[in-house]
Amino acid sequence: QVQLVESGGGLVQAGGSLRLSCAASGRTFSNYAMGWFRQAPGKERDFIARISGSGGTTYYADSVKGRFTISRSNSRSTVYLLMNSLKTEDTAVYYCAQYSVSATYVQYWGQGTQVTVSS
Repeated sequence: QVQLVESGGGLVQAGGSLRLSCAASGRTFSNYAMGWFRQAPGKERDFIARISGSGGTTYYADSVKGRFTISRSNSRSTVYLLMNSLKTEDTAVYYCAQYSVSATYVQYWGQGTQVTVSS
């Protein structure tokens, strides 16, 4: 059974940084692309970033490009999201996601971690 457990959320001032982690278990981690999404109150869940199984390819939403960095450690079965220059509009619940083997859809979700950016 696949489990994704996020950590690292919290309260930070605008302009600050946070690093989220997501520890995966249940299947061979390096075989699957991983991603991060976020959902603000009253809004839909939005894509933020994605990384290939090898870590060699990354994609970002325009809203976070240049500020956020996704990375992974296959030896630790963990994916990270480093968030710099945080803005109040980055406040949301952040979700880790593991894609299908075809990488065409999200197959598993984490439980989410709250990130709150204060002005």
